[in-house]
Amino acid sequence: MKKTNIAIFVSGSGSNCENLIRYFENSERVSIPLVVSNRSDAYALTRAERLGVPAVVIDKKGLNDPDVMKPLLEQYAIDMIVLAGFLPMVPDYLIDLFPRRIVNIHPALLPRHGGKGMWGHHVHEAVKAAGDTETGITVHHVTSVCDGGDIIAQYSVALSPDDTVDDIAAKEHELEMRYFPEIVERVVIDLQNQMDEQA
Repeated sequence: MKKTNIAIFVSGSGSNCENLIRYFENSERVSIPLVVSNRSDAYALTRAERLGVPAVVIDKKGLNDPDVMKPLLEQYAIDMIVLAGFLPMVPDYLIDLFPRRIVNIHPALLPRHGGKGMWGHHVHEAVKAAGDTETGITVHHVTSVCDGGDIIAQYSVALSPDDTVDDIAAKEHELEMRYFPEIVERVVIDLQNQMDEQA
């Protein structure tokens, strides 16, 4: 079986990025040959380097330029993109190149607390301000609408009125660590099954 090559796109510390790399380290189905960050100071780059995965920095101009991105993704034979805390909007040409093969993780139960500007602590602050009794993760397909693609999976955790924003963040992060790699693996299996049927 040909492995599915995943590029992980990141903007921040990269805990999900590292978790995914470690999870698929000995996988017969998945290889992670590339990490892409829009920020040169993202700690995710250090994590990738330590784990022996090539990492490149692509600024906004480069991200929006097919002549930059297409050769890069072709060089590493990328089949699928996983956004793991990647903040820029994915340009339409990439969505067209990877139809239903770009997935994102959002730190709330969409459609609540999604959309432009809703990332990281901004989301947890909104959950707290709304008095929500639960929060969670949403993994969804990426479209040209911010946080608007079809939902693949959601996992939730109960909140207490006493939970601080940091408590909410910690509870949500635990779900990311536990479930995100498994969800990505399920998406890969579905993709591989579709390809087998078409072959």
